[in-house]
Amino acid sequence: MPYKPKHPCAYPGCGRLAVREQYCDEHQKVMNKQYNQYERDPASNKRYGRAWKRIRDRYIKLHPLCEECEKQGKITPAEEVHHIRPLSKGGGNEKSNLMALCKSCHSRITAESGDRWGRSNP
Repeated sequence: MPYKPKHPCAYPGCGRLAVREQYCDEHQKVMNKQYNQYERDPASNKRYGRAWKRIRDRYIKLHPLCEECEKQGKITPAEEVHHIRPLSKGGGNEKSNLMALCKSCHSRITAESGDRWGRSNP
């Protein structure tokens, strides 16, 4: 499957080309660290430790394709594991609360729910 065309990194003053993200690899790490440090609830950082990585890796092995894309008849590799009911709202890491998604579907669902960008839809 072809990738999207490269575009300039959105980090101020950076002219490198980014492949699939908004930022180049170096600045994506910077932005993720900044988000985790200043914007994300500190309690949620504790929830996403080594145990979560093991759960996530195990779930991706069992569900290698994006579950949202499959519903639409598309075949896309899963790259993220999404909590259907967020941990911050009482959800857990049980299989019934997890969903394998591609980055695009995960970003869309996260934006619609307002989890990362501080906006919540009723």
